[in-house]
Amino acid sequence: MDLFNYSRRSTNRVYVGGTPLGGGYPIRLQSMTNTSTQDTSACVEQIKKIVDAGGEYVRLTTQGIKEANNLMNINRELRKQDYMVPLIADVHFNPKVAEVAAHFAEKVRINPGNYVDAARTFKHLEYTDEAYDREIEKIRERFIPFLTLCKENHTAIRIGVNHGSLSDRIMSRYGDTPAGIVESCMEFLRICVEQDFDQVVISIKSSNTVVMVQSVRLLIDTLNKEDMSFPIHLGVTEAGDGEDGRIKSALGIGALLADGIGDTLRVSLSEDPAAEIPVGRKLIDYVIQREHHPYIPGRVDPHFNYLAPSRRHTHSIRNIGGNHPPIVITERIDKKEENFNAQVKPDYLYVGQELPAHREPEREYIVDGNRWKGEAHTWPAFNFNQLDLMQACECELKFLFTPYMGLNDEIIHYLKSHPEVVLISQSNHPNRLGEHRALVHQLQVEKLTHPVVFFQHYHEEEEEDLQIKAAADMGPLIFDGFCDGLFLFNQGNLSPAIVDRIAFGILQAGRLRISRIEYISCPGCGRTLFDLEKTIKEVKEATKHLKGLKIGIMGCIVNGPGEMADADYGYVGAGKGKISLYKGKTCVEKNIPQEEAVHKLIELIKSNGDYHPIEEE
Repeated sequence: MDLFNYSRRSTNRVYVGGTPLGGGYPIRLQSMTNTSTQDTSACVEQIKKIVDAGGEYVRLTTQGIKEANNLMNINRELRKQDYMVPLIADVHFNPKVAEVAAHFAEKVRINPGNYVDAARTFKHLEYTDEAYDREIEKIRERFIPFLTLCKENHTAIRIGVNHGSLSDRIMSRYGDTPAGIVESCMEFLRICVEQDFDQVVISIKSSNTVVMVQSVRLLIDTLNKEDMSFPIHLGVTEAGDGEDGRIKSALGIGALLADGIGDTLRVSLSEDPAAEIPVGRKLIDYVIQREHHPYIPGRVDPHFNYLAPSRRHTHSIRNIGGNHPPIVITERIDKKEENFNAQVKPDYLYVGQELPAHREPEREYIVDGNRWKGEAHTWPAFNFNQLDLMQACECELKFLFTPYMGLNDEIIHYLKSHPEVVLISQSNHPNRLGEHRALVHQLQVEKLTHPVVFFQHYHEEEEEDLQIKAAADMGPLIFDGFCDGLFLFNQGNLSPAIVDRIAFGILQAGRLRISRIEYISCPGCGRTLFDLEKTIKEVKEATKHLKGLKIGIMGCIVNGPGEMADADYGYVGAGKGKISLYKGKTCVEKNIPQEEAVHKLIELIKSNGDYHPIEEE
């Protein structure tokens, strides 16, 4: 794979009704209904809304035989109204349901974690190699008849692995690792290849963007080694709603799209399903516009591990690099300085030509190098690739603003004897990611350990556009382990406070710097038996002032405890109007009436000593 130059991965073609994917077709968009699959009219109306918004596939939960059979009625009613969208049945726990759904849906999604294996209980199981092989044979016995049915009915399948529902068998053999996630998928794929069934799409999802990206990268490497070219469906599961959901999705999905991976995707938001489609469309359009860009002559660091990257080793300059979390730089040129939110207070303010007349003593200011007057050696200077200014300045911290193509021999020579310099990587290239990556790889090749801050420049008027683009641009750099800081510079009509919040949101979504509470919430489906959107708002309102906690809000048990495995607390639907509360992986209280559940959640957090409000400035 070329780390610096964009091209889409080549895959085989899969026919999903009249809308094929892979094999050079456009990246397809999909969403999922959250209505009961037994309610034909409700499903039809919601599917029409999704299609009218631009959705190309629609998935429906089919938790039982009745739901699977009703796909026939839903499909028939849609065709009557000239909606030809392919339908995807979502199956968990019951292979018989998948076999029924294969007659009425254009594609059936199965979950390897619970198709044959029992539901996850987090128990460690011991297997001899012979016993483990017998478990694989059980999968073959149940899976091959399903493949035969799909061949007969021209039904595609998706092998959809969820990090949150890996089986105890896989977890016991491989641990909670990307290798285990990939093997869960490969067990089924090898049977497909053996049975000469190629109408397969693959997905690996997680609410943890780091796990999701590393697992998909490893999957692609494994597919290549086994000479498979199945198309990939992308998604960050349980991404949440609002700004957090958009940033988290764009970070994870965008990181893979940027490397040419992905043939269909879903942005899973805890909102109206139709709201997912325009977000996905913006993300796809933003990434694929870099096709056929001018060539970037980057040089790969031979020690870089794309499949399992660790944070790049850098030396520490004050609070930048080393073991420090990534910094946030923001600009306040010609703007009245605002009150800063304590949760998202930038580390440095770039003020351009002049320091403010009334400076706050605890605030870190950056001025242009040509305006630095030696007032104090502790104020950083910001230099635009001008070595004469760098040499004249006696600051203990200097920022050198440079594009990859400006990183010439003279600058490299200067850096080797000046450890006080932090580089700010800038690019105006159509594929700015390629140039940012190339700059860091060049530093690595030269054995330079200077920290790197990424300058990302935009002209956005809408918050959502900046959320999606900035997160998509930063995703690969974060997951490659290259990010020592972020400087978002937006010339559109958005307040600096919004830009600051988005910058911190990106770092939090990449699990690099926790500045506020994190919510892991599913988008809901026909299994959800309470008002998920309303509940998320209530939980957020009651906990928004806390810092550092992860709270899961899940519609049902399918992925609930698994996706919340690294959450501190969980709120999971247990039945109609009933909620179960979790502390970590452990259910501590079952079947609480929904109207009491948020109060009980707060009591649980307090009883464990985790109720620590953020101190306001």
